[in-house]
Amino acid sequence: MPAGLDAVFGVHAVRALLQRGDSPRVLWVQDGEAQQRLAELVDMARQGGARIERHPRDELDRLAGEASHQGVVAFTAPLAFESEASLWFKLEAWPHETPPLLLVLDGVTDVHNFGACLRSADAAGVHGVIVPKDKAAPLNATVRKVACGAAESVPVYQVTNLARALARLKEFGVWVTGTAGEAEAMLFEADFAGPTALVMGAEGKGMRRLTREACDGLVKLPMAGSVSSLNVSVATGICLFEAVRQRRGG
Repeated sequence: MPAGLDAVFGVHAVRALLQRGDSPRVLWVQDGEAQQRLAELVDMARQGGARIERHPRDELDRLAGEASHQGVVAFTAPLAFESEASLWFKLEAWPHETPPLLLVLDGVTDVHNFGACLRSADAAGVHGVIVPKDKAAPLNATVRKVACGAAESVPVYQVTNLARALARLKEFGVWVTGTAGEAEAMLFEADFAGPTALVMGAEGKGMRRLTREACDGLVKLPMAGSVSSLNVSVATGICLFEAVRQRRGG
């Protein structure tokens, strides 16, 4: 594996990388039939200046571990967070016919949970993920691996002060809804059809006090079993797809 570069596995993830104009430095392609199947992807990478290398499947398997490489691995510069300024610029230029759907992660420090949250965000059509500068997982190679391409396709904005950023979101007409076990309202009672920022807290501790106070409202999931809470990435997927259901008029 080339030193100083992140590995990106799978056709979807590599295509997302190329489509955003971030051409890999090196592209590994599996020997055999995969070369023909991946010809278009290889051509795109080559045009972007990538060095193309062919490797046997067992070598890609060892590198990918539990991830699905689908015969292709791209090596690229580490991802960087989007700036807070770019978030405000994006909201100022927002097309009015499409209400923004944002995911806010407060205190999610586990890279596997972070990657899984990004994957759910991509699947739900989230327009951006917001994380604080402190008490947040890095945007590293493990996150990219777990996210399966979502880290390349969903903008992740890093803000200096999360409570202040939530207050600024309200100035743009975004309704901020937090999730908390002590909430009185259920998730399915909330209105996510308009401009929405959904705030998820860390497992165990949940949202920090200032974050909770910055929310317009709190909701909880109806828990019918013996467990008191769900993994944050699972809860994130459930909450986001409730928003999707409402926005589709379901």
